[in-house]
Amino acid sequence: MLLALLLVGPARPAAAAPDGADDPGSGVDPTTGGWPLDGTPTVLEGFDPPDEAWGPGHRGVDLEARPGQQVLAPADGTVVFVGRVGGKPVVVVDHGGVRSTLEPVGASVRVGQRVRRGDVVGRVGREEHCEDRCLHWGLKRGATYLDPLLPAGRDGSAGTAGTLRLVPSSRRALVVAEALAREAARRAAETAAVGFVGGSPAAARPLGPPGSHGFVHPVPGAVTSPFGRRFHPVLHVWKLHDGTDFGAACGTPIRAAYDGRVTRRVASTGYGNRLFVDHGRVDGHAVVTAYNHATRYVVSPGDRVRRGQVVGYVGRTGFATGCHLHLMVWLDGRMVDPGTWL
Repeated sequence: MLLALLLVGPARPAAAAPDGADDPGSGVDPTTGGWPLDGTPTVLEGFDPPDEAWGPGHRGVDLEARPGQQVLAPADGTVVFVGRVGGKPVVVVDHGGVRSTLEPVGASVRVGQRVRRGDVVGRVGREEHCEDRCLHWGLKRGATYLDPLLPAGRDGSAGTAGTLRLVPSSRRALVVAEALAREAARRAAETAAVGFVGGSPAAARPLGPPGSHGFVHPVPGAVTSPFGRRFHPVLHVWKLHDGTDFGAACGTPIRAAYDGRVTRRVASTGYGNRLFVDHGRVDGHAVVTAYNHATRYVVSPGDRVRRGQVVGYVGRTGFATGCHLHLMVWLDGRMVDPGTWL
């Protein structure tokens, strides 16, 4: 059963572990938990584990946070690591076999220190983990990565006795529904999309059947706003809606609609984080696509991409009222309705 418990009381400094304290496996009850930040933070990028341990993926969730913001222990446990990994400061807390990894965090705790849910373990560092300042929260049992937003048993399964529940009950229904929707979208995308193992293309199916020109939808969500004139929801003026909007949860993988080469990756006031891909000549036309409002992209100018390859993650940067992907298409330098090429 999906259950979450409310964070109560203000954050407090972590207490030092007494001499001879029990290890977390026997002395800490990991069945209660909450967010590692005050309140209910925005999820900038969701859980997207790799198909193989060495493959590309997102092994946790990124939460919107400002540098210097207090980082809290998401559940009772013992600090088992304080140090730098890949140049970033990291704190790891063992909750009884299930471990939370928090980065970038300037620690205020030491290895071996016992902490309770809501204890301050440090502050968000100024090292960039993502384009938006954020806290990365990973959850792991042994070599298995888990989604911190969903319940996980001590054995890594869901809904079992001794489950680690890390979603506050104050917004339980909404947060759990969003997490389940994101997980369903991720699973659908992973099942239907072109797969990658170790960064190399692998034989798999594209996102749905390709259109007459061989292009596929970049996300599995439905069209929420088509190409054409509309009343802009932010600017409150009638103007051309110069692309197609696909509804999808923040953190949903964005996939290349067709083979091509990345030409630009820029930040824009209106379009947010943008990515341009030149597909060369397709059916006699020079075709370019652009992906907008993403949380971040995982490819750079000059990179070659294959149809269905993950290029970034859905967000709401720029003039966006919610999480979605805005797709644009140019033929021979002229903007056209993306629906005619998908």
